[in-house]
Amino acid sequence: MKRVLFSMALLMVVSFAFAQQKNVKEARTIANDVKPDFNKAQQLINEALVNPETKDDAATWDAAGQIQKRINEEEMKNAYLGKAFDTLAAYNSILKMYEYFLVCDELSEVPNEKGKIKNKYRRANATAMLAERPNLINGGIESFNKNNSQAALDFFGTYVESASYPMLNEKGSIAESDTLLPQIAYYAVLAASNADNQDAILKFAPVAIKDKENGGTAMQVFSDALKTKGDTAQWVASLQEGILKFPENQYFFANLVDYYSGADQPEKAMEFADNMLSKDPNNKLYLYVKAYLYHNMKSYDKAIEYYKQTIASDPDYAEAYSNLGLVILMQAQEVSDAASTDINDATYAADQAKIKQMYEEALPYYEKARSLRPDQKDLWAPALYRIYYNLNMSSKFEEIESLM
Repeated sequence: MKRVLFSMALLMVVSFAFAQQKNVKEARTIANDVKPDFNKAQQLINEALVNPETKDDAATWDAAGQIQKRINEEEMKNAYLGKAFDTLAAYNSILKMYEYFLVCDELSEVPNEKGKIKNKYRRANATAMLAERPNLINGGIESFNKNNSQAALDFFGTYVESASYPMLNEKGSIAESDTLLPQIAYYAVLAASNADNQDAILKFAPVAIKDKENGGTAMQVFSDALKTKGDTAQWVASLQEGILKFPENQYFFANLVDYYSGADQPEKAMEFADNMLSKDPNNKLYLYVKAYLYHNMKSYDKAIEYYKQTIASDPDYAEAYSNLGLVILMQAQEVSDAASTDINDATYAADQAKIKQMYEEALPYYEKARSLRPDQKDLWAPALYRIYYNLNMSSKFEEIESLM
């Protein structure tokens, strides 16, 4: 009796498996009709994609990808003929085609019972994917501009990840030849940031950092993601790397200094600066970092010394001029705070003369910062306002006042 029941169950499984395989073939046939019913084709194939009897069959995933390929072709045909077409549906079909063909390829690469690999789908599917790969960018842009950050991330992310697909690299490395890769990785980082997807930022930022135009921003977002994830050691390491790779971006050293200051470890920041200077003693950024550290430590004379060395290394370093002026004004404030307010006090006149001298000393540094960065008012406008007022330079004071 048990043998009969077993045989019946076996026949039912075989029959059901045959039904699912029939669904795969029928779905493929429907998609290839002159007037395809894509809803019916997708319904049939979606059942096969999850059914235990067909979900691990490469043919199932190939059929699913072919259906998406046909959807895209029909949408493009409508566009060519001037008929109504769904742009986003066309792009989404490409994204799904990538997903299905990738799984098909992975299943086809599994050795058979004889230990051999017979991947009959790779060449044709790779050709189709490479032909449509640029449209992953278009799909990402379309989604991004419609504020669908997760969809944009899916498109841009697939474009970047596909550069490492084995099935697409048989004729040469995409990662080496695709000059757009860092830029699209940057777009993926932006989309991931908008979607608050820290893991995706960490995945794509290392590629985006290579983008000439936006690499510094990508590195900054990467650092922020590490901080958000609570990986302090890697965050600090990324700040140090950022200083070396993007010396013009002050975000990295400012955050590094703030971290060491908050952790009451100013000596570590100074050690880092000294190590950089030992390798390149005249590097303007490293000199500026050391000046900034002394600045934060209120070692004003040393800060002035290194800000002046920074300017000697780069006479157009506007931030160095601004901060040099600031340090002198901070010294003036210390003198003012300690000075007598009694005009009859013997020290009063000397203290006021010293404060005035400091304002006069700071003035040319701020004026130089203004000439170098006329549009960056935060570097010079508030300080010049204060200096002109205290030096009774009324006409210049009024001019600055009108700008604020």
